[in-house]
Amino acid sequence: MPEVLSFEALKAQVAEGKVDTVLTCIIDMQGRLMGKRFHAAHFVNSAWEETHCCNYLLATDLEMATPDGYAATSWERGYGDYIMKPDLTTLRPVPWLEGTVMVLCDILDHHTHEPVPHAPRQILKKQIARLEAMGFTPMMATELEFFLFKKTYAELRQDGYRTLEPISDYNEDYHIFQTSKEEHVMRPLRNHLYAAGLPIENTKGEAEAGQEELNIKYGPALDAADFHTIAKHATKEIAWQNGHSASFLSKWHHQRVGSSSHIHQSLWQDGKPVFYDADDKHGMSQLMKHYLAGLIAYAPDMTYFLAPYINSYKRFQKGSFAPTRVIWSVDNRTAGFRLCGEGTKGVRVECRIGGSDMNPYLAMAAQIAAGIKGMEDKLPLDPPLSGDAYAGQGGKIPTSLIKARDALLGSKMLRDAFGDDVIDHYGRAAEWEIEEFESVVTDYEIARGFERA
Repeated sequence: MPEVLSFEALKAQVAEGKVDTVLTCIIDMQGRLMGKRFHAAHFVNSAWEETHCCNYLLATDLEMATPDGYAATSWERGYGDYIMKPDLTTLRPVPWLEGTVMVLCDILDHHTHEPVPHAPRQILKKQIARLEAMGFTPMMATELEFFLFKKTYAELRQDGYRTLEPISDYNEDYHIFQTSKEEHVMRPLRNHLYAAGLPIENTKGEAEAGQEELNIKYGPALDAADFHTIAKHATKEIAWQNGHSASFLSKWHHQRVGSSSHIHQSLWQDGKPVFYDADDKHGMSQLMKHYLAGLIAYAPDMTYFLAPYINSYKRFQKGSFAPTRVIWSVDNRTAGFRLCGEGTKGVRVECRIGGSDMNPYLAMAAQIAAGIKGMEDKLPLDPPLSGDAYAGQGGKIPTSLIKARDALLGSKMLRDAFGDDVIDHYGRAAEWEIEEFESVVTDYEIARGFERA
């Protein structure tokens, strides 16, 4: 796999005229890349040290609005600057854009130069540091599911998203012939991401017409979140370049399955997996059992970070392969948590709650925090589910953003792990989504009641 760029290699490429643009990016609350396009000569001369952005970027919504109610920034406080500090270990080529490289930035307070605590990348770094202090390294991977549509973003926007037509006509789960028809998008996606230094494993058709899945090899948690974010961004750009659109909306139609983003996780120590115990029935160490018990105990608390929008909760439906119950199983896709790699050194937990719309940094950080709490308190793990989790065993996953917001704000575990300011910040983000939705008249309401109400 190609290596990421060193700063010295970048300077050489700029001098040779091979690179002229540097995308200097932060990750916002929604998990999107935001930032600036630098002329490469200026970047290597000075901007590699730091640049600046408006602090509203961590207090906005999908529409880039400026909601009130945030303690970190507001109109009253004048919307000042943050420092964007390039992490030069993340320098990489962007092969689908000519002469372009990318670097991810950490976000620092403009006055103190300390990390901004509610920045998604910093939230994950804090939880990783907690594990490292305990002697463990979190190894994680995400699965990216999304839909490809025939029309472009502009065409769909102009008709009010009323003519959404997937790129294929039938369920293409593992379907080689149908996915061959989509290789003009998926092949460059795989190859460009691989050339950008991401350890791409495969793509496949998923369980609906036009639904795709992209898999990236597991790795250290921060890398996994970075890879997820870059891959999601690239998917949209490469679909657009090829005259199509890609959507990571969790549920785009009530009669179609939703899109998930499962999180696989294990802990390592001194280069070896510590979730594995050859003498256990399922190959699970006692440490793993405590960690998994923490995930289950605190699943409602962290659901907001796995399902951050009103739409996210439309995905949790019986018989849809999306979970509805907080319970674990052995290789059973009906439960919220699945044991994968049973009896092998690859044994791990798969959290199936997260939707394709999640911010991976926040979702992974919440998982780690819950797992740590399970280990600290030595929480006992109940026996695994045998059978259909949709039948009613286990506690319910919160069924609405309102319920998930309440669980988030009331979570002592997350407040202790993230800090009160961080939880209040994201609690306000959830409240704003609810307020915005409740002020809108939907097509459903008009069609249902226009004549008959």
